[in-house]
Amino acid sequence: MSVFKFKEFEVAQDRCAQKIGTDGVLLGAWASADKNPYNILDIGTGTGVISLMLAQRFPSSQIEAVELDEDAFEQAASNFENSPWSDRMFCFHASFQEFFEEVDDTYDLIISNPPFFESSSIKENQEIDKNREQARFDEALPFEELIYGAYKLLDDDGIFACVIPHDREAHFLKIAAHYKLIPSRITHVKGTEGIAVKRSLIELRFRESDMKPTQLTIEISRHNYTEDYIELVKDFYLKM
Repeated sequence: MSVFKFKEFEVAQDRCAQKIGTDGVLLGAWASADKNPYNILDIGTGTGVISLMLAQRFPSSQIEAVELDEDAFEQAASNFENSPWSDRMFCFHASFQEFFEEVDDTYDLIISNPPFFESSSIKENQEIDKNREQARFDEALPFEELIYGAYKLLDDDGIFACVIPHDREAHFLKIAAHYKLIPSRITHVKGTEGIAVKRSLIELRFRESDMKPTQLTIEISRHNYTEDYIELVKDFYLKM
């Protein structure tokens, strides 16, 4: 079995198309730095790693996750059950669209590492594993539906946090603005100095903000991590 070991929990990932990566760990460590959320929703939880990180960070939180893929859902549910926080974690097997149409609750923090790329970018002659395609391309959950669902379920003073490709940030924020969701915090992430920004970590709220984006660089050189990155993830990675 493929198991990723963190300091306080383990994550089995052999049944998930999308394995644990830097994006999810960054988001789980970065989100909600100035607020202690109680009700948390993780959209498209995959292995469940972000939910588990939030359970570690916020000891009083109640965490719900939703996952469409059956194998990933079963794996996330098992990872929750085998964690130290199993009594306050639950995973639903459903699409997010089904979930937000049926649920009446609101959440203090909604978080998502959504599908990465536009489905229209897939070339017709590419042969891509179907589960991995669903996990990485946005046909199953376009930004429009992700943001609309977050708008419906977010508490008036809640936070919606996500990580997206930097080159889609303007498009994402334009959709969010339609639903009166305003960026209150943005961090641009690059692998090393001297290369282009790759990811945007974004928090949205229902209130005006005069925030200015910050920047995070992960490495100085191969496996030589910056102090900012180490400070962010040191409570999770074994070797930090």
